[in-house]
Amino acid sequence: MSNFSSSRKSKSLIYYSIENIDELVDLHECPLCEGGSILEEEGNGFYAQCMDCGCYTVHVDYKNEEDRLEAAKRAAELFNTGKVLKSNPGE
Repeated sequence: MSNFSSSRKSKSLIYYSIENIDELVDLHECPLCEGGSILEEEGNGFYAQCMDCGCYTVHVDYKNEEDRLEAAKRAAELFNTGKVLKSNPGE
């Protein structure tokens, strides 16, 4: 009697919940006012926003689940380096 073991490897995908992504992304305080910041997921993309002054990054899209974490990291990187948009009254 022989023991046969399958040598097939299954490809497993890791799906990150928004909570997991927050733990994996380094998001600093606001580059303009040093207020608190938040990483938001909207549709198929992320943006970072200041909770005090309201400045925000562009929306960084992802096409599939494998690219989701990289999109979150890119949005945080834009925010951390001061690449933010802010509209004031009259602008």
